[in-house]
Amino acid sequence: MNAETAEPWRTEEGGVLLSVRLTPRGGRDSIDGRGMLSDGRAVLLARVRQAPEDGAANAALLKLVAKSAGLPASAAEVASGHTSRLKTIRLAGDPAGIAQALASVADAAAAGDGRHGKGGRHKRSRPDA
Repeated sequence: MNAETAEPWRTEEGGVLLSVRLTPRGGRDSIDGRGMLSDGRAVLLARVRQAPEDGAANAALLKLVAKSAGLPASAAEVASGHTSRLKTIRLAGDPAGIAQALASVADAAAAGDGRHGKGGRHKRSRPDA
């Protein structure tokens, strides 16, 4: 699998390991699609409103990712990267179902929800002079 087609998750027995790049204090809680790090690793781009203090941003991320995968929050845990923007999240459950749900969420984010296009902001148009 090459870097262009790599997914930011991999299945394992009993669940999925998900690579995430988190933006705390991001203004809203959302999945912003897939991204690629400079070293070629695929990540799921996520943002949460909470600041990275006392685990608040991690807790919000776990809740967001679990909900996006159709799981209870208790099915998600930070496997690594507790104090980093780059995290590995373990999601417990049916690996195929979780992977399908994550793909749907990432695809929807890439297509845009009508408010911010493909993860960006509206372009302001200048009136003709």
